[in-house]
Amino acid sequence: MKVILLKDVKGIGKKDQIVTVKDGYGANYLVPNGLAVVYSTKSVEILDKQKADAAEQVRLATIKAQEVAKKLEGITLEFEAACGADSRMFGSISTKQIEQELKAKYSIDIDKRKFIDKTAVDRLGYTKLRIELYKGVFGVVTVHVSEKR
Repeated sequence: MKVILLKDVKGIGKKDQIVTVKDGYGANYLVPNGLAVVYSTKSVEILDKQKADAAEQVRLATIKAQEVAKKLEGITLEFEAACGADSRMFGSISTKQIEQELKAKYSIDIDKRKFIDKTAVDRLGYTKLRIELYKGVFGVVTVHVSEKR
């Protein structure tokens, strides 16, 4: 019996693969449990359409991430921090604060977990932080920290 797998099945194959299995295994286990559908021309058409839709979703998400990366190039976030006598900062600017500032001022919603440079900004001056916006699409945001007076 030929089936198209809807999910990964250990020892049989990966999702969207067309595999041949024993009739009883396919009819009594794979199909009833939603792990596979019986192979037919109609099911192949549906599979091809789903693959095309998924590819289109990836393409659109990549384009959107590239647009956000372009927006980030021109943005410099300004922060003020209290400093000691030797111009060392008390505390730091966290990725959460940067995320909130991007959302409030520029309406750019980026999850703090997407920051590649996970360290908080803990010195005065300019710092560039890299962000993975989507698979293979990276943006850079510039953070400027000045002394609070």
